[in-house]
Amino acid sequence: MKIIKTHIDGLFGIELKVFRDERGLFTERYHSEKFKELGITENFVQDNYSRSSPGVLRGLHMQLDPPQGKLVGVTRGKIWDLAVDLRPGSKTYGQHSALELSDENAILFWIPAGFAHGFYVLGNEPADVMYKVTGHYNPKTEKGFRWNDPKLNIRWPDANPQVSARDAALPYLE
Repeated sequence: MKIIKTHIDGLFGIELKVFRDERGLFTERYHSEKFKELGITENFVQDNYSRSSPGVLRGLHMQLDPPQGKLVGVTRGKIWDLAVDLRPGSKTYGQHSALELSDENAILFWIPAGFAHGFYVLGNEPADVMYKVTGHYNPKTEKGFRWNDPKLNIRWPDANPQVSARDAALPYLE
């Protein structure tokens, strides 16, 4: 495994080692001891899965109680995955970082608790996104922010993505 650093403390990508041959490929997507060596010591309590069509944008979402860290990866297709730092007192509060995740590049994105998360499906095929979370889903403390909030200044790959009615109605961060 190789770390892919971002400019935000605690937020990073993980390039997995992939073994390929004429039959296909194999990769170890999670190994608790190896992830502890990378600094991910949280206990994962739930696995989530979504499939999204090309041109779909999901986000920006986060959960306050229990806070959720997310380990995000793609098993089919590709996405532009983004996290916004909303940790109180953080020197990078309101800043974001993004990575391209795909079934081909075998990169995972570690998004600690305190970040809002969203992604956009790249290319012409659906994307299957799998992510482990550190807190069980609690709809009562789920929060979201508008994907195109001008204060966040995010340059998404598409200025006119397909967004759910729910996500389109989310408030601005401030």
